[in-house]
Amino acid sequence: MTKKRKGGKHENYEAEQIEELPTKVNGLEKSQDISKDGLLASQPSTKKWKNMAVRSIWTFVMIFGFFAILALGTLWVILLVCVIQTLVYKEVIAIAHVPSKEKKLPWFKTLNWYFLISTNYFLYGESIIYYFKEIVLVDAFLLPFATHHRFISFTLYCIGFVLFVGNLKRGHYKFQFTQFAWTHMTLLIVFSNFIRFILPVSLVICNDIFAYMCGFFWGKTPLIKLSPKKTWEGFVGAWICTIIFGFFWSSLLSRWDYIICPAQDLTTTAFSGKLTCAPNPVFIPQRYDLNPWLTSLFRRITFADIRSVGIAPLQWHVLVMACFASLIAPFGGFFASGVKRAFKIKDFGDSIPGHGGITDRMDCQFLMGLFSHMYYQSFIKTSSFTVGSVLEAIISLDTPDQMYLYEKLKQYLISQDLLKEDQD
Repeated sequence: MTKKRKGGKHENYEAEQIEELPTKVNGLEKSQDISKDGLLASQPSTKKWKNMAVRSIWTFVMIFGFFAILALGTLWVILLVCVIQTLVYKEVIAIAHVPSKEKKLPWFKTLNWYFLISTNYFLYGESIIYYFKEIVLVDAFLLPFATHHRFISFTLYCIGFVLFVGNLKRGHYKFQFTQFAWTHMTLLIVFSNFIRFILPVSLVICNDIFAYMCGFFWGKTPLIKLSPKKTWEGFVGAWICTIIFGFFWSSLLSRWDYIICPAQDLTTTAFSGKLTCAPNPVFIPQRYDLNPWLTSLFRRITFADIRSVGIAPLQWHVLVMACFASLIAPFGGFFASGVKRAFKIKDFGDSIPGHGGITDRMDCQFLMGLFSHMYYQSFIKTSSFTVGSVLEAIISLDTPDQMYLYEKLKQYLISQDLLKEDQD
């Protein structure tokens, strides 16, 4: 049962009631199962078409904004990711902020944001050093920060840790340690993604759109109690559509140098025309001869004699990624639904009409981003030397060895007629 203060007001709920309450918040009794009245296909026509209109308009706004920022270049994409991560962190950590106000805990909110900033410094610093070694490692000001980046990051974390311990308040230890764990869990979720950015994000967006559309028109069978509006029809329909979309979308992206070539600096945009490179073999289509019956089938459908097709290895990889985006990543959304029910809230925010908050749009992206990174490292990435990696090795040498290497490299360039003897 509920605990009460002396004045008769409710202070908090027991764990059992917290689990029961969401069913009441959504208009259902504890003993009832999910009613089909909550499904999109069963809602009144006027209401569901109005919701669809609002949701569709803002979906197109977000898609257009995403591609606009993508075209503006790497720096703007980094800023977009920073903004999204900050807003997600703000929405999730706000759940714990209200009780902290009631308990009058000092520096609670400040420490939460301090941990966000120090985590940003560590992870983005790692990425910048890795991808832009040839810039960072030759700058006299940036070099010490790059060389000692992990130690500086650890020092920043230790400062936050010491401040947390120093601000422990008697009588609230359990609550403060719970919130400390909550902060770290939030950081883990928010920052475990956005690597190999465009394709995974697109797959999740596609799956979300088609899950809504299939559920809107045909959804009749509830999928999971945590999310009453999700249906099996929407789940399976989105899976099929995402596989088809991913196969052809990856082929289209593979033809754009701006997408497949590594960025050399932060000023490159889709309109600068700077990026050219030899395509990675994963983007190069390979020829597959068709069986005679497939050739006959295509001839009847397209009236063209198609005996072979070109399919890039990336397109086969995308089939796996599309399956993950459709079958596993949605459980990130179900997890978020469980969190919202536990804290008795409908959405994490209301910043996007028809969608909720930023967290409500990014919940599936967390799992997808981490999976994409792991899959890339395991099955796609090829080991190769880069200017940055060679520079990193050179900087670790003693000064006499660096000068000796410089002389040898100079001799080699002269012998290859790439450098004149009087040219320094």
